[in-house]
Amino acid sequence: MVGLSRTVRGEELTEYELIVIRERGDRLVYIAHPSGQPSAEFLSTTVARTTVVFENPAHDFPQRIGYRREAGSLLAWVEGTRDGTSRRVEFPYRRVPCAGD
Repeated sequence: MVGLSRTVRGEELTEYELIVIRERGDRLVYIAHPSGQPSAEFLSTTVARTTVVFENPAHDFPQRIGYRREAGSLLAWVEGTRDGTSRRVEFPYRRVPCAGD
């Protein structure tokens, strides 16, 4: 699976990230290619019907990336420790009608 995110301020692209999720043996690997930074890999630690969590304890931040599907929505999050402080950032997504519908 391939995904792409981008952050735009006004008409300027400020950052982007290419994500690849693929199988490696009996696990999934989440490979992040963020703008201006080296790639990072996170291995699946939880794969369930509605939740998947990837971890890389050696990464600076985040050390965990997760997704949980809920009724009509998706909660994504990144979490870990940065400078000795635990941190979690959530990204809630919900379905919306397409502009042509």
